[in-house]
Amino acid sequence: MKKLTSFAFLLSILMSLTLISCSPSEEDTGGAGIGIPQHTKKLVMATNAEFPPFEFKAEDGSYQGIDVEIMQAICKATGRELVVEDIAFDSIIPAVTSGKADCGVAGMTITEDRLRNVDFTMPYYEAFQVIVVPKDSAIQGTDDLKGKRIGVQIGTTGDTLASDIEGVSMNRFSKGADAIVALTQNKVDAVVIDNEPAKAFVAKNADKLVILSEPLTKESYAMAVKKGNNELLSLLNTQIERMMNDGTMASIRAKYEGAAE
Repeated sequence: MKKLTSFAFLLSILMSLTLISCSPSEEDTGGAGIGIPQHTKKLVMATNAEFPPFEFKAEDGSYQGIDVEIMQAICKATGRELVVEDIAFDSIIPAVTSGKADCGVAGMTITEDRLRNVDFTMPYYEAFQVIVVPKDSAIQGTDDLKGKRIGVQIGTTGDTLASDIEGVSMNRFSKGADAIVALTQNKVDAVVIDNEPAKAFVAKNADKLVILSEPLTKESYAMAVKKGNNELLSLLNTQIERMMNDGTMASIRAKYEGAAE
């Protein structure tokens, strides 16, 4: 009996080793999803879901928008599970640098200041900072903003740009939508914000607000990763380039930009 038991024990070890060697690895190359492991890695995306059409919370509680769908497509292609962390915009980069999030994807513009703290992917979207005003406003361009009350979302490039205008009174809000509400209530004279969210907000207030034709500036959106995380940076760049080339990026943009318009 002892000999038989020892043989059975040895056989069980050999079978276990065979199963382990044949099981899928949790490593993947960031390719087209071939060999996706049963226990996929999680990819944590830090964002601020108050920025339609790039990221927003739907009525059913799910996260939707251009950025969310781009990340969902990337995760599907690379065998990852997307986890969306909805936090304040000015907390996104600290979340990435501390390792609480893998990447920051929130309609984020590449700036010199941000480059000191994080690495950015290749740009995936060209945007504009625009000026939103009441329909009867005397403000017709950038020069007319001098000395006015300007509403912005705190920590955004709109915040930075508006702050440089002579004599302005800055009114900073945690959400772009709150700045728009303040504008409709005559608490600010204008709002400086990205063009696509501006379209979505103005569409809901078409009888009250307009977007001036002259943009404040042009800028590029990219994804932020922790400095030195070259593996993730390379994976995201590969997928962004693929999606630009195969039409996925254009399809996602058209879906949400069309709705905003």
